[in-house]
Amino acid sequence: MLKRPINDENMIREILATDGAIAMVGMSDKPERDSHEVAQYLLHLRYKVVPINPKADEILGQKAYPSLADVPFPIEVVDVFRKSEAVPAIVDEAIKVGAKYLWLQLGVVHEEAAEKARNAGLGVVMDRCMKQERDKRV
Repeated sequence: MLKRPINDENMIREILATDGAIAMVGMSDKPERDSHEVAQYLLHLRYKVVPINPKADEILGQKAYPSLADVPFPIEVVDVFRKSEAVPAIVDEAIKVGAKYLWLQLGVVHEEAAEKARNAGLGVVMDRCMKQERDKRV
């Protein structure tokens, strides 16, 4: 299998064109948090946003799940709003649930975990904001 480079522009366009579920790991119910703002923006654009937060039942009107494994339908994109050191465990979960893409938000960088995801066939975007990337292409 030919691995795509990280942050490949064509792949970013594919992700932004998805109609599949975007699981936002670490999505906050606090309006001042970046994850909340990005989720609200994506929901406004009619993306299917799935909050992953073990401390919430619902965020922005969307049912929240404690982990990726608890989501009862396929996940297209795993969008990570957690600290970089949490990424390896999230990658393991993303691989297990069959996600197609891993998106690590601005400031979230973990080269080894990104390589593991790529080796498992996931497309990887790292240290980028989905909202900013979408805004650049409109």
